[in-house]
Amino acid sequence: MHEDLLPSVEAELGFVVPPHGKAFRYVFEPPPGQAADNCQPDPRRVLIADARCAARAPRLGVEGFECVRQVSRVKDFDDEASVVRDYHAECRALVQAMLGASEVIVFDHLVRKRHPAASTLTALGRGQPSAYAGPAGRVHVDYTVASAEKRLRLVLGLDPDADYHQRFAIVNIWRSACGPILDAPLALCDVRSLDRRDLVATELRYPKRTGEIYQLAYNPAQRWSYFNELQADEALVFKQYDGDAGRPRLTPHGAFVHPGTPATAPARQSIEVRCLALFA
Repeated sequence: MHEDLLPSVEAELGFVVPPHGKAFRYVFEPPPGQAADNCQPDPRRVLIADARCAARAPRLGVEGFECVRQVSRVKDFDDEASVVRDYHAECRALVQAMLGASEVIVFDHLVRKRHPAASTLTALGRGQPSAYAGPAGRVHVDYTVASAEKRLRLVLGLDPDADYHQRFAIVNIWRSACGPILDAPLALCDVRSLDRRDLVATELRYPKRTGEIYQLAYNPAQRWSYFNELQADEALVFKQYDGDAGRPRLTPHGAFVHPGTPATAPARQSIEVRCLALFA
């Protein structure tokens, strides 16, 4: 590992100031005269601890995230057919083993590549040129309670108003798509340090639909971690939502510029897979 990458670092994370009224962000070009975003950015320098140096490794069922060894048979994550055929199956098996789910459905994956000519971070993961999805520097959770319920019904093909009483969870599996992660690593918040008032429900407005995520307001009580130089055979597993309020439910996360990243480090490439876990 590079000696420049220190165990714990002080770095900037992208928080927001909650607006008056409903927060929103247009993912693509907003209508004429409409602001693209009504959340004031609130970048803060925070201590981000290297979880590899913790007295006890973080666990999915405690902090809300965990680093696991996951050797994939996929050699090229740009090979869509291989990802869908092989990597989706690997992710289903991993989530089923870790959560004890009766069924796991992979419903989405995204390969992120930072364009070498672009800035290191984008607000919520979209940058120029548009073919690239860059590292998302705005701290967020991909689903709110409401949008998680909506996603469940969409994936299962249920009526939007249908009752669903069983526990379900949405889990992300995040890993390098090319070599160790030196550029724009991922910071994750210990869910035990999160105050629900820190969560800013935000509409994501697309041309033909509207989604909802949580952005995050800064709170000095929040505890942040990352995994130094995440290797190609490792994966970060973290909760996006859990229907059981007694378990870690929502894990804020966001990319950051590590002050020790070597100037020669290749632009980050990563793949994230979203899984719906169902419980009997």
